[in-house]
Amino acid sequence: MAMDNVQGPLPSSTPLERDARQASTDHKVAPSEIAIGVIIGRAAEYFDFFVFAIASVVVFPKVFFPFAEPLTATLYSFAVFSLAFVARPVGSILFTVIDRRHGRGVKLTVAMLLLGFSTMAMSFLPSYAQIGVWSLYLLGVLRVGQGLALGGAWDGLASLLALNAPVERRGFYAALPQLGAPVGFMLAAVLFAYFLLNLPEAAFLDWGWRYPFFCAFTINVVALFARLRLVATEEFARLLEQRRLQPSPIIPLLRNHSRDLLIGALIPLSSFALFHLVTVFPISWISLFTDRSAGEFLMVQCSGAFICAGAIVASGLIADQIGRRMLLLLSAGLIAVFAIGSTLAPLIVEENAIGQTIYVNAGFLLLGLSYGQSSGAVTSRLEQRYRYTGAALTNDLAWLLGAGFAPLIVLFLSARYGLACVGLYLLSGAITTMLALASSRSEIRQV
Repeated sequence: MAMDNVQGPLPSSTPLERDARQASTDHKVAPSEIAIGVIIGRAAEYFDFFVFAIASVVVFPKVFFPFAEPLTATLYSFAVFSLAFVARPVGSILFTVIDRRHGRGVKLTVAMLLLGFSTMAMSFLPSYAQIGVWSLYLLGVLRVGQGLALGGAWDGLASLLALNAPVERRGFYAALPQLGAPVGFMLAAVLFAYFLLNLPEAAFLDWGWRYPFFCAFTINVVALFARLRLVATEEFARLLEQRRLQPSPIIPLLRNHSRDLLIGALIPLSSFALFHLVTVFPISWISLFTDRSAGEFLMVQCSGAFICAGAIVASGLIADQIGRRMLLLLSAGLIAVFAIGSTLAPLIVEENAIGQTIYVNAGFLLLGLSYGQSSGAVTSRLEQRYRYTGAALTNDLAWLLGAGFAPLIVLFLSARYGLACVGLYLLSGAITTMLALASSRSEIRQV
């Protein structure tokens, strides 16, 4: 039966999706319209992601791990944070089955509702003081739910955007979906900063931190409708019929393209490592080892996120001129230089607010340049029928290897051996990226 599914035509949609497409055949979707829908969808995913990430530093150590001293409690919190990255590949595999059997719309609806529910449910969690260790179990289960949902939220719309864009501007349009990361971070950071700066600590830890989590369900519903509208377009149906955005069986994909999946996961390693070393880790260091307000520092990071957004757009323009592979090599080299500088003379040290701001803004600039072109780095090497699912798994593995455990590892090492460990960790990621690019000589392009 599995072989029949591989050889025969796969179900491309549910009846409701087909009806929606028939109703929208008179509407030609422009690349700019696709870009807006993709950015909204990605921003919602990253909002949920960063709400948990920020709370892992300013909330969870005190609410769910009050029995441990602050550093240990934060490390426990980062361990829970990592659970989603372990669950993401599992989510991609499970939701691929849903996609093949019931259609992209059903898969996306279930994934986004699971993501929104998992995040919103955290706002109702009792503290450790109220129900003891059960609060930790519930937090862990909901975090795994987030990870499964993020794996299932892969919709192929970024690929649809690249395929519908003019050939000479594909680098630019491929970068646009990545804008969801700085937008999602800014939304989460502003909400937390507002409550941190305007509430007494007792009120914030009692109810203030719950509001950003509670907002997640509404944001995800809005993003879901924006994405379903695009899934129901004639362009999407045509690409499905051409099997360019078709979910493929996992086992044949792993058997035929395991090396390509590994290379694809290693190429963006420097970018994904930097991702958490300028967003999550600095907040933990500021909160644990300085007297600077976490709310104030979140606003500094928001300025860095603006810089990151501009750099993402610039990465698309540059990639259209010099090629994606060259830009990835260049950005990895710049990250390596940044890492060496951080190793020799850590800027986020003691109470040096100016140095902290420089570090964050420079890191966000490099993050935008590298992250803007990191998506689907080697999916062009895959056979056409494997590209959709291969891109999803490549993305999941890259997050797991490059970013999932970065805050936990770097905080643990830095607390014991100094902030030079931040630069050494980042340097290892940059070197890995350059080696992976060296082993992939073909020009990298978005599927």
